[in-house]
Amino acid sequence: MNKKPIQWLAVALAMACSNLSHAGVSAEEAQKLKTTLTPVGAERAGNADGSIPAWNDVAVKVPPGYKSGERRPDPFPGEKPVQTITAKDIDANAARLSEGVKALLRKYPDSFRLEVYPSHRVATLPQWVNDNTFRNATSARTKNGGNAIEGAYGGIPFPIPKTGAEVMWNHLLTYVGPSTTTNYLNYTGTAEGKHVIPSKGLTKILMPYYDPKKAWTPNFSEPYMMMRVWQTDPPFKAGEALLIYDTLDRGRTAWQYLPGQRRVRKAPTIGYDTPDDINSGQQYFDEAFMFFGGLDRYDWKLVGKQEMYIPYSTNRWQNLPEEKQYDKHHINPDAFRWEKHRVWVVEATLAAGKRHVVPKRRYYLDEDTWAIVLSDGWDADGKIWRVGMSMPQVMLEGPFVLANQPWILYNLQAGTWVVGSPADFAKGPYYRMGDNLPATYFTPEALAGEGVR
Repeated sequence: MNKKPIQWLAVALAMACSNLSHAGVSAEEAQKLKTTLTPVGAERAGNADGSIPAWNDVAVKVPPGYKSGERRPDPFPGEKPVQTITAKDIDANAARLSEGVKALLRKYPDSFRLEVYPSHRVATLPQWVNDNTFRNATSARTKNGGNAIEGAYGGIPFPIPKTGAEVMWNHLLTYVGPSTTTNYLNYTGTAEGKHVIPSKGLTKILMPYYDPKKAWTPNFSEPYMMMRVWQTDPPFKAGEALLIYDTLDRGRTAWQYLPGQRRVRKAPTIGYDTPDDINSGQQYFDEAFMFFGGLDRYDWKLVGKQEMYIPYSTNRWQNLPEEKQYDKHHINPDAFRWEKHRVWVVEATLAAGKRHVVPKRRYYLDEDTWAIVLSDGWDADGKIWRVGMSMPQVMLEGPFVLANQPWILYNLQAGTWVVGSPADFAKGPYYRMGDNLPATYFTPEALAGEGVR
């Protein structure tokens, strides 16, 4: 029997499946964004017992005289916790706790806990972003097996998602403002309970995908994000810099400047499970911002939606001095706010023929922002290993909720942890918007021109 035709057929089917695209929803279904769903696809209604309120598109008021980048006040300063969850309460609250949070409660039963506050749905967006999201609903589609998209611009690409990949693209393209400047001061925690500063620096981001001056288009082809990162401390890393382009359909391109070499080089390893040297290798590059990079290493399963306790409106914690933000092995639970919200759940399992040191992951995305707020990661033996936790805060610019920065990554097996991109107010603004940086600022030539020894 001649097996070649069968083999060629199998190859053709495999190639066809790898290039499958998923079209946007119908115009009729998109109308839900103006009735039962919010403009970005969350449920407008609250939950049955009222512990999750209805969304009403009322933004937090901006205090008079506020300037972008200044400390953002606690929007609910007088509130007290309505519930405290400790290791003794895991079973009673199991359905609303991620596996990673349960593991943290068990590992640190005498110090880690959840202080749960009343829930507030304060995530709103500029009207032009909502309008673009409505257009994206019927236009955006995935291609190349979900690893790329087209037909989207200036809004959430898939407000009514049908696949796990669509949900993850919503996270990658969650609204964070057109351009930002951030002075950061990262921390790592050792197994002995010591705190170390692996790096300080400056991050500037341009989001061409969210340019308010441009009209919606189904043919957006620029990088959706351009990022420059400089390290200023410690002294032996001062002057090191990265430039990253992320695109909708061509993956990532990155460059690195090393002062000792006095030149800019392409950096193809800046991604996936390459240890992130900005944080002394304590996290992988795709663990930044909760998930950062390409989808092609995993198969993405949309599990569904559920109610969970997640960090939210953590402005008060953001404004505390470092000694009050952290305990020996984790955040200080006294100052950290949790709320009950609905989240989308997506599971990632290693794709055939691919490799990654974290073979299974689970992500929980806030329905009102589409940003990942919690994550779980398992090792090759099926043991819980890595726990991600974002610190959503109410941004007075816009206003909107910034839900994926800063973040914490716990290595449960080593007992270590890292805090990515918390504010360094002593050096300057934290997440200042409106710098109006030109695209020419985000080029290898510009990176080389500002290089120092």
